[in-house]
Amino acid sequence: MIVGVITVVGLLVTRMPDISPLATPDQLALPEGTRAAAVTMGRDFIAVVTEDDRILIFGRDGVLRQEIDVVPAQP
Repeated sequence: MIVGVITVVGLLVTRMPDISPLATPDQLALPEGTRAAAVTMGRDFIAVVTEDDRILIFGRDGVLRQEIDVVPAQP
């Protein structure tokens, strides 16, 4: 039974995909005066939605890659 548990754990460890750590939101350099409203993580990016209606796309290394202005809906 012990050998079985060791085998299962060994298989899980060796079969898991290589997941490099992403920068966490507290490590991201947001533009001055910007506050995060929401954060989501993709395979190779972190998206931060700001309180001033922008979406900031950061790379895995925490470097800002793209900034998108969100246009409010017309009533």
